[in-house]
Amino acid sequence: MASENSVTETGNNFVRDIIRADLEAKRHSEIVTRFPPEPNGYLHIGHAKSICLNFGLAQEFQGRCHLRFDDTNPTKEEQEYIDAIERDVRWLGFDWGSHLYYASDYFEQIYAWAEYLIQAGKAYVDDSSIEEIREMRGSLTEPGRNSPFRDRSADESLDLFRRMRAGEFPNASRVLRAKIDMSAGNINLRDPVLYRILHAEHPRTGTRWCIYPTYDFAHGQSDAIEGITHSICTLEFEDHRPLYDWFIENLPVPARPRQYEFARLNLDYTVLSKRVLTELVRQGHVSGWNDPRMPTLAGLRRRGVPAAALRDFVRRVGVARANSQVDVSMFDFSIREVLNKTALRRMAVLRPLKVVIENYPADGSEDLEAINNPDDPAAGTRRIRFGREIYVERDDFMENPPKQFFRLSPGREVRLRYAYFITCREVIKDAQGEVVELRCSYDPETRGGNAPDGRKVKATLHWVAAAESIPAEIRLYDHLFCRPDPGAAGDVFADLNPASLEVLSGCRLEPILAEAKAEEPVQFERLGYFCRDTGSESLVFNRTVGLRDSYAKTQQTV
Repeated sequence: MASENSVTETGNNFVRDIIRADLEAKRHSEIVTRFPPEPNGYLHIGHAKSICLNFGLAQEFQGRCHLRFDDTNPTKEEQEYIDAIERDVRWLGFDWGSHLYYASDYFEQIYAWAEYLIQAGKAYVDDSSIEEIREMRGSLTEPGRNSPFRDRSADESLDLFRRMRAGEFPNASRVLRAKIDMSAGNINLRDPVLYRILHAEHPRTGTRWCIYPTYDFAHGQSDAIEGITHSICTLEFEDHRPLYDWFIENLPVPARPRQYEFARLNLDYTVLSKRVLTELVRQGHVSGWNDPRMPTLAGLRRRGVPAAALRDFVRRVGVARANSQVDVSMFDFSIREVLNKTALRRMAVLRPLKVVIENYPADGSEDLEAINNPDDPAAGTRRIRFGREIYVERDDFMENPPKQFFRLSPGREVRLRYAYFITCREVIKDAQGEVVELRCSYDPETRGGNAPDGRKVKATLHWVAAAESIPAEIRLYDHLFCRPDPGAAGDVFADLNPASLEVLSGCRLEPILAEAKAEEPVQFERLGYFCRDTGSESLVFNRTVGLRDSYAKTQQTV
């Protein structure tokens, strides 16, 4: 049986069908997949789809999945990113065991294969500049032109290539290119660059190398060295597959992995371009890679999104061949589905309005019983303190309410959650005419929120005791971008949502929330799901998602 972390049959998955057919035909005795990130940024929700797919399928078919860092560009790679990626994969619920690898582990072998291509007359050292090479490659409508160095002898190219490795030449002065076909319809086959000179310290190999293989040259060969049976990647690499196959056919590699492409995740109001995400951090539009508005796994975790919700979301999206746009409310639905079952209920008042219950004893108080999670009896109950002075939400009172407003207003009776029926008797205002306090009465016969005479009220309000509640800051997060297709009009940064973060100070919470653990979600009754922030010394809660579920309503009408 597949692990709960695997990609189940909830959504379509054509890759599963391919693997199942390969096993039935005995093309492979064991399934070996890999998740191969470049350590030049933090993982985002799109990577979660790939992680769940690769690790999930390996689990489902009793195979294994490697975690491999394709670390071929030392100018952009950092140990910080490596550590973050490992942390994120584990947080999602997956483990690579002893199968942690780096493309840099294979640099010597990849270099040897580059020499093999030179000696076979299938690669050459080119002295052209990057701009000249780009211009000679042609376009989608025009064929490329041969480099003047294309017919350089194998001996000369081999000598130059070894001197490149020895550090004799400056950056970008020479490259090694494959000799394939400058008139190929697929531009990737027009003598692609295999190695470039880069005098930069590598996070793992230090200054041992001053030439580095390109991603295209290292990636497929790393798969072959590791014996990967199914190289699963997103659709933007489809045009690179003929090049990977050319390398496999022209090198003495130990295995012949086959690449399969699936549609990447595209989510409304979300940008998953690593370049854009990097600029958001660099330009200060967000507080960092783990800003709760970011689609990074670190940001989602800090916002309180549970890993189980991400796995559920990926299962619902499925694995298809064609790109499509996913409604962000589908992601919110998965979050609520998980949190509704697991999050403990608590009461918090975000915009406090003081209520004085005039007929309650001035020095009196009592403990009331509150349910921790109505969907989980094992979660038990807790005691909450009630007294003469409490806080309710300012939005739960209107002095002159419209017809459909059923909450607190002068002369109207409402229920306080777990407590009593109260009726507003007087409204206290300040010099500016703002409501600052309500004077109410309570019915002592309605303890627990039920009237013995059977009378009904149309609203139940949450509240906290003024004397016992604790202050906190609450951060309300919205979409980072204000349009569902950020950048479609040209400038993605022009679509940033200026209201993506609202900070509320002076909020009042149940005292038990002082003990809340960071990133452990709770439901603030009637308000949504929240979690304690990891990056704050004071008591700060981040909103994970609200309670309203438009996706579920949409599903019910289909």
